[in-house]
Amino acid sequence: MVESLLSVVVPCYNEQESLPETHRRLTSVLEQIERLNYEIVYVDDGSKDDSPGMLRRMQQDDGHVRVLQFSRNFGHQIAITAGIEHCCGDAVVVIDADLQDPPELIPEMIERWRRGADVVYGTRRERPDESTFKRWTAKAFYRIINSLSDIPIPLDSGDFRLMNRRAVNSLLAMPERDRFVRGMVAWVGFRQEPVFYNRSGRFAGTTKYPLSKMIRFATDGIISFSFVPLRIASWVGFTAAGLAFAGILYALIMRLVTDQWVPGWTLLFIALLFMGGIQLVFLGIIGQYLGRVYGEVKRRPLYIVSERIGFPESAAGQGEGR
Repeated sequence: MVESLLSVVVPCYNEQESLPETHRRLTSVLEQIERLNYEIVYVDDGSKDDSPGMLRRMQQDDGHVRVLQFSRNFGHQIAITAGIEHCCGDAVVVIDADLQDPPELIPEMIERWRRGADVVYGTRRERPDESTFKRWTAKAFYRIINSLSDIPIPLDSGDFRLMNRRAVNSLLAMPERDRFVRGMVAWVGFRQEPVFYNRSGRFAGTTKYPLSKMIRFATDGIISFSFVPLRIASWVGFTAAGLAFAGILYALIMRLVTDQWVPGWTLLFIALLFMGGIQLVFLGIIGQYLGRVYGEVKRRPLYIVSERIGFPESAAGQGEGR
């Protein structure tokens, strides 16, 4: 029977403590799947530890390993994109190197794919090893973005997923610079199915998503998939204009019908602060969208690869960034 080729994309950033166990578990799982050949594409996102050297040694010991080395840190979503661009598989699995998402779920994903699913995404039932704040903010984020976006994004799902070749090709045809991969995959459509699991804590190391990056990531997701913030800015602007017009009418009437008109300095001061604050907030929102337009028109490459290791000659010129 004809073997399928599965590509597994593993973005890495300072994961020297996790990489040996990640590779061991991935290899153990993939070698047991029938009628399947595989490649594992590790994308080193400008690590400062020994991850690059460790990946080179892994590639020397295992012909299934491919390594992409970035010239600097370009970010998790860009690393995922680069790995997918360099894949040759009939299907692609994206999984992080920290082992919070279990490689042992891949066979079930492959079975769903073989039964006709185009995308199989992991959905977290529980996150017992994460802080209450992290769990609460993650749940809130997915529900907020779904309330703002016209495209439903599966709740409590990350980037851990399998995509078949036509879903991958559709994803790579999307040219935006600020990438929110899980939202882009939802936008692609096709037949998408969830698999449920309990998420574990990190095998080793520390999170690469502190609060500041989480906020930036959430902002990217909302702005990339929703124009509601701009609509809110318009609605608030019209409301503020209506209130200002009502205030002008009130001031004119009071000036005409009473002889005891006293200028309302306190009210005027509060009104000026209120209107100035609203204007600055919504100028910031508009600036976020304008900044993304500026980033798009510059057309810089998404990433720069400093080294490719283990790729076949046919893939040597792929994916220098779009």
